[in-house]
Amino acid sequence: MALRSYLDGKLLAEVYGTPPPRILALHGWGRRGNDFAESLGALSTIAPDLPGFGATPPPGEAIGAQGYADSIAGLLEEFDVPPVVVGHSFGGRVALCLAATHPRLVGSVVLTGVPLVRLAPRRGPSWGYRLARMANRAGLYPDDRMERLRHRRGSADYQAANGVMRDVLVKVVNETYEDQLRSIDMPVHLLWGADDGEVPVAVAHTAARLLADSDLRVLPGVGHFVPSEAPEELRATVEGTLQ
Repeated sequence: MALRSYLDGKLLAEVYGTPPPRILALHGWGRRGNDFAESLGALSTIAPDLPGFGATPPPGEAIGAQGYADSIAGLLEEFDVPPVVVGHSFGGRVALCLAATHPRLVGSVVLTGVPLVRLAPRRGPSWGYRLARMANRAGLYPDDRMERLRHRRGSADYQAANGVMRDVLVKVVNETYEDQLRSIDMPVHLLWGADDGEVPVAVAHTAARLLADSDLRVLPGVGHFVPSEAPEELRATVEGTLQ
């Protein structure tokens, strides 16, 4: 299926089902809108390639999840009625910020595998890394060696990211969303893989306690990539919110 252009060509998206659209689906980090082809392809869905992924150009500067939400908010005008916003992983960060910022334009939210809250304090860099970074900034430690240190310390996503997208990643992984969770009163459906090794189910339980109107379903034998590992369950959850 060909991509459709939105927001004056700034955003490219997959469009599924029969118009008018009723679902906005936001993919995870390093992924793209066609992640939802199997789960939501039969439903009336707009699934954009978020900025910096797939066919959509990256943002001009490092922005966090709220910046992403602001950059795609114009898509909400494509819906005759407030849509169900589906967010997987990184896309769920954006979906939550979109719902918190535009509560009258979002009908409900479905989140899966989203790092919404931090269960333990984040570990800072080692003293050795900090010293190397300080020396690099002072011109005493070569850039190429500093880059190798960053790669050894960074996640696979960090190692794969380049330019502004690496700065975006650093920004978003340090964010948590307790304020957004507390602020929204629309229905939020949490669909989680029991074996999610990236965002454990405990995150979903903690988030559910902060939400005014939520339900949580845990899928046995399913990991982090619910859209591809459990497409029928995701479709059923979304269809239930449309009724």
